[in-house]
Amino acid sequence: MADTADRDANHALRERLADVYGRYERLRSDLDDLRERLASLQVSAASADGLVRATVGPRGELIGLRLDPAVYRSHDPDDLARVVVATARSAAARTAEEVEALLAGYLPPESGTLHYVKDNDLGSLLRRADAIVRDA
Repeated sequence: MADTADRDANHALRERLADVYGRYERLRSDLDDLRERLASLQVSAASADGLVRATVGPRGELIGLRLDPAVYRSHDPDDLARVVVATARSAAARTAEEVEALLAGYLPPESGTLHYVKDNDLGSLLRRADAIVRDA
């Protein structure tokens, strides 16, 4: 009778371990997918007149800039510089929104990382770390 109980317990434990391992593999696969999606993220924005187009990567860094030849006739150099900066900022803001949306599927809503991406506030990460240390 004890052997049967041990076998049943071992079988249940193996099933539980297989379930936990399966969930781990799915999570790892999901995170690999997330990493690839983030790495390949590119967002473009156009100026109001459509003459400037800026493309930024996943961290908001400018990776492409297209200026329509007509831009030189309609903007002086200082104005053109302001339009380029504003267009790049617009693309970077949209990138942050897309990164936040991607991460929201993987992180809990109260995640410090998610708040950091949303607010660009390092304090949200530090408050979370402080809470962990305080509760330990």
